[in-house]
This record gives sequence, structure tokens and C-alpha cells, in this order.
Amino acid sequence: MRVLLIRLAAVLLALFPAAALAQPADVQTAWRLLDYMAVDYGGAVEGGRVKSASEYAEMNEFAASVAARLQALPPKPERQALVQGVANLQAVIARKGSAEQVATIAHGLAVDLLRAFPVPLAPDKAPDLASGQALFRQTCSACHGMTGDGHGSDAAKLSTPPIAFTDLGRARQRSVFALYQVVTQGLDGTAMQSFADLPNDQRWAVAFRAGEFAFTDEQARDGERLWKSDPSLRQRIPDLKTLVGLTPAALAGSIGDAKANAVMAYLRRHPKAVVQQAPASLAVARAKLAASLDAARRGDAHGARELALAAYLDGFEPVEPTLTARDATLMNRIEGAMGEYRAAVDRGASTDDLAERVSVLGGLFDDAEAALAPDSATQASTFLGAFTILLREGLEALLIVVAMIAFLRKAERGEALPYVHGGWIGALVAGALTWAVATYAIGISGASRELTEGFGSLFAAIVLLSVGIWMHGKAQADQWQRYIREKMARALGGGSGWFLFGLAFVVVYREVFETILFYAALSAQGDNAMLLAGAGSAVALLSVIAWAMLRYSRKLPIARFFRYSSWLMAVLTVVLAGKGVAALQEAGIIDIAPLADVPRLSMLGLFPTWQSFLAQLLVAVAIAIGFAWNRRKQKAGLRRVA
Repeated sequence: MRVLLIRLAAVLLALFPAAALAQPADVQTAWRLLDYMAVDYGGAVEGGRVKSASEYAEMNEFAASVAARLQALPPKPERQALVQGVANLQAVIARKGSAEQVATIAHGLAVDLLRAFPVPLAPDKAPDLASGQALFRQTCSACHGMTGDGHGSDAAKLSTPPIAFTDLGRARQRSVFALYQVVTQGLDGTAMQSFADLPNDQRWAVAFRAGEFAFTDEQARDGERLWKSDPSLRQRIPDLKTLVGLTPAALAGSIGDAKANAVMAYLRRHPKAVVQQAPASLAVARAKLAASLDAARRGDAHGARELALAAYLDGFEPVEPTLTARDATLMNRIEGAMGEYRAAVDRGASTDDLAERVSVLGGLFDDAEAALAPDSATQASTFLGAFTILLREGLEALLIVVAMIAFLRKAERGEALPYVHGGWIGALVAGALTWAVATYAIGISGASRELTEGFGSLFAAIVLLSVGIWMHGKAQADQWQRYIREKMARALGGGSGWFLFGLAFVVVYREVFETILFYAALSAQGDNAMLLAGAGSAVALLSVIAWAMLRYSRKLPIARFFRYSSWLMAVLTVVLAGKGVAALQEAGIIDIAPLADVPRLSMLGLFPTWQSFLAQLLVAVAIAIGFAWNRRKQKAGLRRVA
């Protein structure tokens, strides 16, 4: 049995390897250096001549550092192009090229770098600008000055003059993300130290504060008027990620310098104006799908796939909980269609086919926007959403935990029950902490959510496979009473007690993790009374189900109890295997190969892809082999008795 489980785990790992991830610090540092060169090269070279020997030496040093960091990144097809691009940048600097050339090459490399090696680019919520102002005054003003002009009380003592944030020319070329990077990592060769010890939201707040100084209050008032009256501006800047990565100069390319400066002056003072758009995430999904289609037309299949995955994780996944509560059928249709689009990109489908799929998704997004509109939320929809979500997510965990408790009672091993109770109670506590962290400290990305669900489901499936086969064997044994008396003390020793704790924790936390994300979305609708009513009703029904299961299990003969429990574990193992693979597919860890004529029944872990189907088939075969082996052992035992 152990050999079978080990081989099963090995097959799963071989089929679904984890993707190699870039080191975020290396990527962010390389990006920051490229951005710095794009903005500051003009201070080193002018008209083909060195203007400042020290700054020119710094430019060469930074370019060499970028080249070294790119070489150290994980091997990907895009890495070689990035390395060649940096070599081109070094050549332009060596021949003292123009500031425009260096800025164009450096900005282009920075964009390509983040496309090839994505790293977190934005805060999860609008920063507290009052906190940012206080922090700037406390930590930055001594060098940069209270008004950001670079003339603080300590500025004269520094060998490298502090940056003047009031310099409009520099400010137009610098994004809030670039400022955040400098705050986080410091600036080599200068007195600018790293403030990585500050909480992430405070670093973003300081960066937004530093990005305000070059623009006037009058410009901000003009920007507010433009922002509220021009819908096209809100489409250009649909979310915080776009805002923090956008420079005024880049925005000016499409709307002109005056408007760009005004809009950025307003949004850097009022980033909540971007967050309050609804539903901005779907605009991100549309934009990334369009970019994916463009990449496919250029023959860039890898770029098309990465953008398609980003469309799901960055654009659709954030609204998935709310949409599930409003219209679960529509949510499943969109999720399936986006997976099929990625699969079409992978198999090299024609651009006409891809364009048609994007068009269909556009129509589905229209329906989703209507479903997500604030006026479509009702007290009934909030109640039903809270009730059905908790009932659906809770029932799966309840079946496993109750089966474990009933089994221990049948085996007269009450001393092991605290491990099970500790596991599910610990999972609820961890869920409460997750809620607090997700709400007040960091955001949980779509990829993180899918990875947690996926690996948690596969782990639980492998554990339940062994438990189910073991229970089936006990159901076939005539001497179960002697087995319990003689073996259970060893089987449920200290190590196995913690095993029970771990299983209870994993299966419950997986469902709690999913539930809190849905409830966070429902809570944002504001009708918390209906949310609590729905949750309370679901808890009451789950309590009745648990009571009935425990009461009925006491009346079952032990052999029949083991038999029923083993089949329950077997079914749940197949369900969790399908759900785990589907979640990893949505995170982009596992490819998607659509399977025709298979319905999508997420409650049963059934998804129309070959990968999820084969995983469930593999688990079902393992169960069949295990049960057959148990029956064979029983027959052999009967022949020995005869």
C-alpha cells in the first residue's frame, strides 16, 4: 500500500511540475536601475560629451549590474533577448549616445523584463496618504526637504545631492512604482538607504507622497474635473497597478502634456478614485486578452499565453467570488471559456479562432458587468450567496471530519479526538487570521489562491486515498474487534495523532480559505446583516447534518460503518483530485487540454479537461486496486481458516 501511494505521488509530481519562479529582488533591482538610467542619464552625457564623469561612471556601473542580474535569472526564452538588449544599452552608453536613445532602450527593457519575469507591482489597496505625509516628514525631509525640493537640513553634508522631487522634468519620467522601489531597496552609491523594514503599505504611501511634489494643487483640481468628465481616462487607468506603473510622460503621449500632468497630479493625491471604479478588474481582463491576441498575431505564442493567464489572474479572478454569489452559472462559463482560450493559444490555433474566442468572452464580460453592477445586489442575493457558499464549502470538510470523529468513537479511541478537534478549530483560527491579513495587510493574489486550493486538494486526496483503502480493509476483516484492541494503541500513537490533526486542519482550512474570499467580496456590498443571516443559516444546517451523521453512525454495525466510510473517502478523494488539478490549471502551473462532451460540475470536481480527468482516473484506479487487494486478502484469510 505504501509503495502504491509513493508511486502515485511520484506520478502526480511528474505530471504536474511546479513552474520555476524568478527571484523578485533581482527583477525589481534590475527594473529600478533601468528606470534610474532612463531618467538620470541626461545628467551624465549631453551632446555626445561627458557632462559629469562621476554620473557617467555610475551609468556604466548600473548597466553592468543589470546585465549581471539578468544573467542570474532563471532560463527562459525571453532572457536572451533581455541580455542582448542590455548589451545594446551598454554600447549606446559607451559611445555617449543621446538621453532620448538611452531612455527609450531602458524603458523598453524595463517593460519587457516585467513581462517575462512578473513581480508584484502595486499595492493591494489605496495607500493612506496622511500616513505617507507623516512618514516623509519624519524619514525623508532632512535630506529632501519638507517641500521635496532637495534642500533639507542635511542635504549639504551629502556627497551626492538628494533628488529634488519638485523637478518636473524628472518627475514626468518617473512612476510611483519607481519611487517605491527606491524606498524599498535604497540607491547604491548614495546616502539613500533601504526602508524595507517599513510595512509595505507605508512604503507605497511614502512613494505616492514623493510623487506629488512636482505638481500643483491647481493642476490637481483640473485633473479631478478631467477624470470625472472623461470616461476614456478611466479606461486608460483602470486600476492601481496601471496608475503606479504609469509615468506622466507616457500618458502625455496619448492625451498631451497639460492633461497628463493634471490627471497624474489628481490621482497621485487621490488614488482611491481609481479603486472606486467598478468593476475595474474586468477592464484589465479585456485589455490583457486584447494584448494576448495581438501577441498571437505577431507570432509570440509564449507572450500570448502569459497575457491570457494574466487576464484571468489579474482581471477575472478578483471578481470571481462576487460573481459566483450573483450568478454562479455565468462565472463557470467565463472561467471555462478563459481556460479554453489559453488551451487554444497553446495548441497554436489560428488568430481568427482566437479572435472569435476573445469576442465571445467580451460578450460574457458584458453580462458579468451587468451582474456585478451595484444596483443588482439585493438583500435576497446577499443572503442566498452567503448561505450557499458556506453550505457548499463546508459540507465537503464536514463529511471528512465527521467520518474521522465517528471512526474514533467506534474504535473506542476517545483520547485521539482532541487531535481532530484541534485540527478543525485551528483551521478556523487560521482562517480568521487570513481574513485579517487579506483585509488589512496584504492582498491575496489570484495565483496564490489557486495554488493554496490546488496543492491543498491534492494533499488531502492522497491522504484520503490511504485512509479509504485502510477502512475498506477493516470492513472486510472478521476479526476487527481483536484488531482494534491490539493494534489501535499503536496506530493512534502520538505521531498518528498529529497526522489526524494535520488532515483535519488541511481539509477544513482549504474550505475556509475559499469561503473567506467569497465573504470578503459579499461584505464589500455593505449588507452585512443579510450576510450574517445567510452564514448563520448555513451553520445551523451544517450542524444538523453533523448531528444526524454522528447519531446514525453509532447505530451502524462496525463492518458496515467501515464499508460506508471507505466509499465516502473514495468519492471525496476523486472529487479533490479533480479540484486540485483544476486550481493548478487556473494558476498556470498545469496546461489545459479541453475534453469535449464533459460537463463542468465543480461540486463533483468534474472539469472538461484531460488533465483533471486523467488525475481522477488515476486516483480511481488506485482505489480499485486497493479495494481489490483487500478482498484478495480476505479470501486468503478465509481459506486459511477453512
